[in-house]
Amino acid sequence: MTRTTPPRPVDAEDLFPALAHHRRTSTRLHPRQGTPKAEDSSVAGPFLWPADEPWPVCTAVHPKGRGHRLSDVRLQRRILDEAWHRDPRSGPTDAERGVLDTLRPGPHAPRIADADPIPLLAVAQLFVRDVPDLIGPDGCDLLQVLWCPFEVHGPDRTIDVVLRWRRSQDVDEVLSVIPEPVVVGRAECVPNPCVLHPEQVVEHEYEGLLDEDLQEAIEAWEVGDDEEDDDAFGSSAPSGFDTYEEYEAALAAARADEEDEVTYRGDLSIAPGWKVGGFASWHLTDPAHIACGVCAAPMPALLTVAAGEWDGASESWIPLEDRNSPPDSRIGDPTGVHLGRGLMRVHTCPTTPAHPHRLSFQ
Repeated sequence: MTRTTPPRPVDAEDLFPALAHHRRTSTRLHPRQGTPKAEDSSVAGPFLWPADEPWPVCTAVHPKGRGHRLSDVRLQRRILDEAWHRDPRSGPTDAERGVLDTLRPGPHAPRIADADPIPLLAVAQLFVRDVPDLIGPDGCDLLQVLWCPFEVHGPDRTIDVVLRWRRSQDVDEVLSVIPEPVVVGRAECVPNPCVLHPEQVVEHEYEGLLDEDLQEAIEAWEVGDDEEDDDAFGSSAPSGFDTYEEYEAALAAARADEEDEVTYRGDLSIAPGWKVGGFASWHLTDPAHIACGVCAAPMPALLTVAAGEWDGASESWIPLEDRNSPPDSRIGDPTGVHLGRGLMRVHTCPTTPAHPHRLSFQ
């Protein structure tokens, strides 16, 4: 099934023509749980990996034998998912709860020393043919993303991401069994296998990086109606209300019945969810300048990994095909991944994509 983002509630560039200079496309990946194949673009699916090429491993020294069993993470998710779809009101059975109670983090692999290499997790496989905004080294048509599932790397104490670009036509015999770590640091570092439904959309720059005049114009548009209501009566109550507080309560109730408020950040700027390309949101921190450590070129976000497909402020981005679906984590949070405070980006050098990438978090 395809996924179709609804038209934006208003035309941003019609409202603010200057935004035409701050537009960019991104490809929303729309992951949904499924059973991808090695020749498919996917999240956590089998990779088109050469049988004679060593699988990447983490050689950093950190605790690797203590955490969650990878098999336990998958078992817990399967039990909870089956219970929810069987009867969301009753939850797991007593027998299922008994199993869940045994799935605890601990020293599950004591024989694995801190310095021992462990396999990286297969996270995403993206083909250029499926993802219009995927730009890599010349001649490469496939990006494979892996990471170490322990958030202990570098000064920021996070996961270590590895990118592998390749020419898919050069892969003859495919690796049949993908190596996996026995233990992971956090369950939220483990993605669920998902098929993708890529869709290219238009985005506009994060508001904090727009020209000051344009920011002020957008802010005035967003708050205009509220200010008109407030200015009309000052601090006195209009006729029909004994106090201004009663008027405010009635106004709030009336607004609750109106159509959802349209905001630049939530509806007109940056698409939520997993995506390739587009703009970076800096809603939790000040905007950061991400530059290549080799050539100093500004590094846009290549891949955005998000905790969910949308949130309460971005529901206008819900695909048409999902709008009438009942609440279901397989749609709203299909991958099960939650990094940082909910969002991680992989930035690559646009001049030379093979230069070392960088990460940013929100």
